[in-house]
Amino acid sequence: MTQAMTGGCQCGRIRYRAEVEPDKAYLCHCRMCQRATGGVSIAFVNAPQSAVRWETEPDWYQSSPIAHRPFCSHCGTPLGFAFLDGENIDLTVGSFDDPAPFRPSQNYATESMLTAWTDVRHLPGMTSAENAGVMDRWKAAGLEPPE
Repeated sequence: MTQAMTGGCQCGRIRYRAEVEPDKAYLCHCRMCQRATGGVSIAFVNAPQSAVRWETEPDWYQSSPIAHRPFCSHCGTPLGFAFLDGENIDLTVGSFDDPAPFRPSQNYATESMLTAWTDVRHLPGMTSAENAGVMDRWKAAGLEPPE
């Protein structure tokens, strides 16, 4: 079932509203996405381009001969992926205002999956609030840490 959800870039210059199916998100492990985002994978949700309304048109770069990617040229946030001849667009789950409802339904491009990063539950963890150095920097800047 589709849900109307909002999102945008880190600096707030690019905003969008999209009708998406949160239970049909997926992780892409392809080398193109790894390089485009700097991550080991990227979480996407696919939607018809007609279901996405950009309040501010994003910047686009052609990442290959067959695809282009929306992003914010001010803060660098990657916002998605789309084939040049496609009717759909993948939006980055992390760019939604509330990514909590999304659930991965599959992995894509598993030939490039970095398996050491697929299950990290066994590693020790720390909350942002427990990192005194980061908290002190935010306070010194006169700001509250972001959520």
